[in-house]
Amino acid sequence: MIARKSAEPSPEGIARSNRKRLAAEDGARALADAERQAIEVRKNMARLRELREAKEVADIAFRASLPAPAPTKRKNRSAR
Repeated sequence: MIARKSAEPSPEGIARSNRKRLAAEDGARALADAERQAIEVRKNMARLRELREAKEVADIAFRASLPAPAPTKRKNRSAR
């Protein structure tokens, strides 16, 4: 004798399908959140890189605008 499935789902089957559906929704939401955070991190890294590079260029330009340091004279140690 072959057992047939009834046309009505059992309460356990309904609960199981609801848990699967909720888990799939939570997983999709978690993946979307992780992707959004990764995009935000990449944007912030690009912004910080641009700031650092601009500062390096400004520092180089500032150092180039300074006058060259005058050479210091050495003291003669042989005259004691």
